[in-house]
Amino acid sequence: MSADRTVLLDRALLPRFGLLCLGIWLNAADTLVTATIMPSVAREIGGHQYFGWSVAAYLIGSIVAGACSGKFSQGLGLRRATAFAGVVYAIGCAMSALAPDFVTFVAGRLVQGLGAGAVVALCYVAITALFPESLWPRVYGAVAGVWGGATLLGPMLGGLFAAAGFWRGAFWAFVIQGVVFVVAVLAMLPGEKREAGRTRIPSRQLLLLVIGVGLIGAAGVVASPAVAGACAAAGVLAMAAMLAVNHASPDRLLPRSAADLSTATGLGLLTMFACEAAAIGFTVYGPAFIQARHGASPLVAGYVTGGIAAGWTVCAMLVARLKAEQEPLAIRAGALVILLGVALAAVAVTRGGLWSTGLSLLAVGCGFGLCWAFLARRTIAGAPVEEQALASSAVPTVQLIGGAAGSAAAGAMANLLGFGHGIDPAAAFVHGPWLFAAFAPLALVGCLAAWRLARA
Repeated sequence: MSADRTVLLDRALLPRFGLLCLGIWLNAADTLVTATIMPSVAREIGGHQYFGWSVAAYLIGSIVAGACSGKFSQGLGLRRATAFAGVVYAIGCAMSALAPDFVTFVAGRLVQGLGAGAVVALCYVAITALFPESLWPRVYGAVAGVWGGATLLGPMLGGLFAAAGFWRGAFWAFVIQGVVFVVAVLAMLPGEKREAGRTRIPSRQLLLLVIGVGLIGAAGVVASPAVAGACAAAGVLAMAAMLAVNHASPDRLLPRSAADLSTATGLGLLTMFACEAAAIGFTVYGPAFIQARHGASPLVAGYVTGGIAAGWTVCAMLVARLKAEQEPLAIRAGALVILLGVALAAVAVTRGGLWSTGLSLLAVGCGFGLCWAFLARRTIAGAPVEEQALASSAVPTVQLIGGAAGSAAAGAMANLLGFGHGIDPAAAFVHGPWLFAAFAPLALVGCLAAWRLARA
């Protein structure tokens, strides 16, 4: 083991490892940095009614880019494709930094998501090109640590820029990092010939997914309650149609059994989608409520909300070595803790103190950390052999879909409850719990699916 570590930190390999860490960091830190500065963004350029879109647009871009990155790499070659993705990411950050209004800001977030999603996917592909096969497991494990590091550094970075009254500086900082990443890619990644690959993009599923999330988000910005209800219903139908098309299509975004709840794969993906959609609202609106209710600084609000990521990381490490026979207990316990955490946090974030808020959000993250790895393992193992690779890629994809749909729905619910023009402390106390509690039924669905999966 020590010999492997020495090789990984060899003078020739260390810059390559740094390149991969930078690429993963660009995506890993984004959500926490952006969530921390969003109240400052809205105070300057407006757009409280589009809060959910700041996350939903980014996640939709990441889903589309991740699904297309294989074809993209085959057409341009890994080096050109990765460098181009880095350029797109930097352009998206610059658009957000320069945004004079919230619509432009959201457009920048979409472009940023397209770049970041492709960068992450291609960085994982680049591992095989930059390191000998004997080091792949160690590199994958070490790169995973970047996500944990982002938990600590993301809120600090966003909080420092917001506290200084220069939220745009956070995006300019990522522009600089994006440019450094592009230069490093061009210098380090080997050039290769283009491949006439057979990878096909699941374009119909992606289109239906974008339409579905878009309609759910639109429900929060139309004036008529009847039209809002129709938009939300149509959005749900579009996502259901995506699953139907995916089942019948030879070019699939998700495994064929994704909608089949008699299979471990279908149950696992439903659990992941429902739990992520139920919890993402705290990331989107948590910092704004904490700042409004407690007069907390952006830095403090960012770290309190970051308790979700911290709890996830710590608990995932603690249960990593559980024996196979203990997995069902971990899955059930994790899903139940998520449900209880969502219910408690709905009250704590809007009516409790900082300590109760932080502990409830930490509980939500601990629930994810307890069960996520075992959910993924059973989801992948439950797929047919020929679809296990697709099931593996479906795990992060479904998490992103849940986050995008949940963010859009949270934005719609916030506008319905009167938070479309800001967070008033009195209104937050009266109506705020409903914003988050409205998603508790989704957490219950995830808990029931997890319970059944553990019994399978």
